Amino acid sequence: MEDSGYIELLDRALKQIPEIGVERSDFVVPDAEVLVQGNKTVLKNIVVIADRARRSIVEIAKYLTKELGVPISNDGQQLFINGRFSTDEINRRIKRYFDVYVICKECKKPDTHIESGGRGMSYIVCEACGARYGVKS
Repeated sequence: MEDSGYIELLDRALKQIPEIGVERSDFVVPDAEVLVQGNKTVLKNIVVIADRARRSIVEIAKYLTKELGVPISNDGQQLFINGRFSTDEINRRIKRYFDVYVICKECKKPDTHIESGGRGMSYIVCEACGARYGVKS
């Protein structure tokens, strides 16, 4: 085979290869459905948020308690937050929870789980890329 024929075949093959771009992720942090009732704020869709995060409602409630500085209770379907908080405030805190405790810092995928490390430390382990890093419990 001649060099020019070989180069033409290579050029034709390269044109048929799809562009390699940034991998898109369909993962979206769910928006909070918040209802303010008197002096309490109700987070109505905590089950959806916990399912998307692959974390328990108790873990998310514990985080929100620390962040907001108020007691939180739940009935299994909703979180009851003592105090009046806007939807934007709750959404910011939930997004931050996902950034710190759910989404992998290496590959940016939400396929993680938390392993206890003792002494107040936990480790986030990514199931997609294998990264492991510590976070404070």
